[in-house]
Amino acid sequence: MRSIRNNAFSLIMGTALIVMLVNSDAKSFVLRQMMLTGLFNANIDEKDASEKSVGTKIDFNFEDENGTVQNTTSLRNKVVFINFWASWCPPCRAEFPSIETLYLTFKDNPEVFFLVINMDSKLSTAKAYLNKEQYSIPLYTSHGGVPKEIFSGALPTTIVLDKDGKIRFHHTGFANYSGDGFLRQIGELIKE
Repeated sequence: MRSIRNNAFSLIMGTALIVMLVNSDAKSFVLRQMMLTGLFNANIDEKDASEKSVGTKIDFNFEDENGTVQNTTSLRNKVVFINFWASWCPPCRAEFPSIETLYLTFKDNPEVFFLVINMDSKLSTAKAYLNKEQYSIPLYTSHGGVPKEIFSGALPTTIVLDKDGKIRFHHTGFANYSGDGFLRQIGELIKE
């Protein structure tokens, strides 16, 4: 009994770690709590010198849920928020509430387009997850290849294009896209 009392903290932390390792919801919850600290706020003004894609134009095809194929060039004159994600990915799940908030903020603005590319093997799996969580953002799939300069296969990956179709933000990993600074920066891109 005394041993349990002396090691209670270690037992609790060990149990929590095991739960996080085997449960995607637990992982995404912990990551979401980390995002609330503000350390993972996205910032379009940050220029990562190693990110060679910033400033280049991109071009790839995508398909909506009805099977309509479009190309990113058709989105010129709009600020485009692109997010590659999957419902099984804990960091994707962690950042998705912030993406939904961003979407709800700008969804009625005709100068902004949200291109959330589902990387699940089945679109129905992704839709079921979004419906369960009551997210309203529309889903797309890539149609053909996506340039490796913008998506290497790491999830989540997020890109913001300016109205000329140039990459202004390219981030691999989870981030908070609903912070005041990021919302302001999207607003500034709309005005350009």
